Amino acid sequence: MALTLIALFGLTQATASGATLAGASPPTPAPVERFTWPLAPPHPVLRPFQPPSTPYGPGHRGVDLGGYVGEPIVAADRGLVLYAGPLADRSLVSVEHPGGLRTTYEPVTPSVRVGDRVERGQVIGVLLAGHPGCTATPPMVCLHWGVHRQRVYLDPLRLVETGRIRLLPWPTDLP
Repeated sequence: MALTLIALFGLTQATASGATLAGASPPTPAPVERFTWPLAPPHPVLRPFQPPSTPYGPGHRGVDLGGYVGEPIVAADRGLVLYAGPLADRSLVSVEHPGGLRTTYEPVTPSVRVGDRVERGQVIGVLLAGHPGCTATPPMVCLHWGVHRQRVYLDPLRLVETGRIRLLPWPTDLP
């Protein structure tokens, strides 16, 4: 790694001083791997993420996506199934991904088992009705999609957003 840094520093210095290397071009950055949506489009976001103010405080620890009963749910990224089945009054699937993120999907009839390795986009179950607080208008129902790292809940939409910058027209009539 030290040699790579020295080589990159040397290339930067050579370019800054006006010298060029024949045929050399700046390295292309590696594409950022994004997660995929757990439901096929269109999938409206019916309820956004609302972080809790304290670990056990109120909030919405995920997003509710609109879908239909029986619709396939896919793994947002590759990982290991940590849980698949009933939990209290619901059924869910939890997948641990490289880097320490865990995604959860509920309510779902799982088609995977604990210990299964899944790939991005692989079907992990089908959507059920019955997510408490769902604001969908029937026949649409809600998939609650959550993500956390250790005990910190995160906004799952950040996993799929591109973060692109969009330029807007500049008003020409400003003083």
